Amino acid sequence: MKLRPLNDRVVIKRIEEEERTAGGIIIPDTAKEKPIQGEVIAVGNGKLLEDGTRRPLDVKAGDRVLFSKYAGTDVKVEGEDLLIMREDDILAIIEK
Repeated sequence: MKLRPLNDRVVIKRIEEEERTAGGIIIPDTAKEKPIQGEVIAVGNGKLLEDGTRRPLDVKAGDRVLFSKYAGTDVKVEGEDLLIMREDDILAIIEK
């Protein structure tokens, strides 16, 4: 898939959370919330500053990130559900 976001936008694939709680209770699909973790698939060229230069993004393809529940725009590309958001909507990078 070739998808290149513009400026400071990032394409993210949500990472599904566990279907069981720590106590072993299975969570039904209707009770699940949207995942707030994802993997960065593609990044734009960077944020365009007022002086005409570009500030490179802090995230890169392959990073695992945390974001708020309602951040970004849901899109479907080639049957795959993705999320496009600005870098500012990303709360943290999960380091291994």
